[in-house]
Amino acid sequence: MEVVPSRPLRIIRLPEVESRVGFRKTAIYAMERAGKFPRRVQLGPNSAGWVESEVESWIADRIAASRSAPRAA
Repeated sequence: MEVVPSRPLRIIRLPEVESRVGFRKTAIYAMERAGKFPRRVQLGPNSAGWVESEVESWIADRIAASRSAPRAA
């Protein structure tokens, strides 16, 4: 049985990812290599992108983590 997402999947390219997460390419790729950022989807021999919902989840996780972290006195 095929699972149908509640909304269509969308691939976003690097400039949009940079804009959304506030990091530049080098930091995004480093976090991806370290397993701390969603992996790219290869679209062709010279193009890749990220699944929009995975990037949005990553952002939401960062927000949640910052809200639950104890504050310094």
